[in-house]
Parts: sequence; C-alpha cells; structure tokens
Amino acid sequence: MSTLDDFYLQQDEPVKGTLLALKQIILKQDEDITNAWKYGMPFFCYKGKMFCYLWVHKKYQQPYIGMVEGKRFDESFLIQEDRSRMKIMLFNPNEDLPLQTIESIIQKAISFYKTGAIKIKE
Repeated sequence: MSTLDDFYLQQDEPVKGTLLALKQIILKQDEDITNAWKYGMPFFCYKGKMFCYLWVHKKYQQPYIGMVEGKRFDESFLIQEDRSRMKIMLFNPNEDLPLQTIESIIQKAISFYKTGAIKIKE
C-alpha cells in the first residue's frame, strides 16, 4: 500500500469518507489532474504543477481543500488564515458536501492554470 493510500485509510470516520469523496470530486474535474504524495500530504497536480491538496485542520478537526493559488480568488468561503499564498475551504464531515461550490472553485483554478497565469509544461 502506498503512503498516499495509507493517509486516507488512517483517518477516522466521518473525516475519512469526506476526504475520499473530495479526492474523487477533484480527480474527475479534469483528465490532467493527478494525485501525488508531496510534503507529507495528498497533493493534486494539474499538468505537473501543484494545484490543491487535502488536509485536516488542526484546530477545527475538519477536512479541507487547500488551493495553492488561493490568494488569487475572492470567494468568501475560502479562508486565508496565516497563509500568504494558499486559501482553504473547510468542510463539516457530518454534512453533505457542497458539490457545486467545490466544482466551481476547482474549475476556476483550472481556468487560471490554463490561461497561462501559471507556467505549465505541455
């Protein structure tokens, strides 16, 4: 078993189920999104560039998506905290995921990468 797979399996429910669902939602947004283990956490890359990641907030014990270029987005549901570049989107693991909101911010980020604002190797 890979370290990446092990990360998901070691989580307790309902956080585990939320993280696995988020993983599937992210991966199905574009065929160029890949999943990798970087910096000790599950990262998603778009054409090899770090795009977003999944983690559990230490203070709130809630899973979240961290958007690598989050500072470029003004959505009110994205939280900056003490990060200079990244913003996060927290999820209550006991509630349904806001699928449209997740897909919207992932697609917005993909568009940002596609426009060449982030240099991507083709």
